[in-house]
Amino acid sequence: MDVKTGLFYLFAVVLLFAAFRVITARNPVYAALYLVLAFFQASAIWLLLRAEFLAISLVLVYVGAVMVLFLFVVMMLDINVDSLREGFWKHFPLAAGVGALIALEMAAVLMGGFRLGEPRAAAVAAGANTSNTLELGKLLYSEYLYPLEIAAVILLVAIVAAIALTLRTRKDSKYVNPADQVRVKARDRVRIVQMPATRAAEPVVEAADAAKENKA
Repeated sequence: MDVKTGLFYLFAVVLLFAAFRVITARNPVYAALYLVLAFFQASAIWLLLRAEFLAISLVLVYVGAVMVLFLFVVMMLDINVDSLREGFWKHFPLAAGVGALIALEMAAVLMGGFRLGEPRAAAVAAGANTSNTLELGKLLYSEYLYPLEIAAVILLVAIVAAIALTLRTRKDSKYVNPADQVRVKARDRVRIVQMPATRAAEPVVEAADAAKENKA
């Protein structure tokens, strides 16, 4: 067993352990952190497969953005974990059956991919020295240019919609128009009110002495 194979098995074992802990951890924050660990292990396996662009995209997009958002949402919301776990064993047989079916389909696909014929083996050997990122960029900006632009437009619409939703007028907001602040005048800020003069209060000591004299 060479070093590359040993690293693959190490990353795969840690990935399986982290994925198992994601669905078994009772604390949602721990589950999200285990999912981050699973993403890191998957990116390491992609690096071993010479898919550098996919590996760094997984770290930047999912670990750097999506999982940080998940952690903020989980830590800011008061999630009742007990209510979420109600009915777990009731739906467990169906979930186990679907999981077993997906595992069998993935095993069939992977076992077919391990059988390399002569043309495919020659293609893999010829493409070993090429740049994965360069070839992916050529495909994106040549054959898949229009789908890429459509996806970019959809993301732009989603960003504008998210900003528009956050800029809604709230009743409890203490928003002040900056234009009104600039046009404000001194008489709008300070108002002088004339009040009648009041008599000064008597000292406390003199009042106490007068009370003692009255008692005597």
